[in-house]
Amino acid sequence: IYRYFAYIFRGGKSLLIGMSLAGRYFFSPRAIVTQQYPENRKKLKMFDRFKGEVIMPHDANNQHRCTGCGICEGNCPNGSIEVISDRIETPEGKKKRIIDKHIYHLSMCTFCGLCIKTCPSEALVWSQKFEHAVFDRSKLTKILNKPGSYIIKDVE
Repeated sequence: IYRYFAYIFRGGKSLLIGMSLAGRYFFSPRAIVTQQYPENRKKLKMFDRFKGEVIMPHDANNQHRCTGCGICEGNCPNGSIEVISDRIETPEGKKKRIIDKHIYHLSMCTFCGLCIKTCPSEALVWSQKFEHAVFDRSKLTKILNKPGSYIIKDVE
């Protein structure tokens, strides 16, 4: 019987603490942290650690850092990345791998970040884009390398 009343007392105390905290914010609000999402769509900025979707940044000359090694593809737990690459011969006579297509299936991605963490050339990053609602699922399959893009010369 003692435990029963002790549980009721602790539950009531916890309820009063929670209500006092909510009442304090209600009557004396501080900085507003709630985003008015659809209305502020133009100026909305997500946090740096936000995981929107995987992208491959390109510079002004349409160059990227992807060497086509396929480590991101091998580390993806559910196969949401495909790297289609070719081998070309350099003027020095060496075989070099270049990417033909770097395909990202957003519909299969679990946003674990293993592809980004394990990329040796740091070619993949998270974007701030988060609106992924589409009527056709095929629109969630994206080619990360832009048409006509090529690798930056310093990347090995």
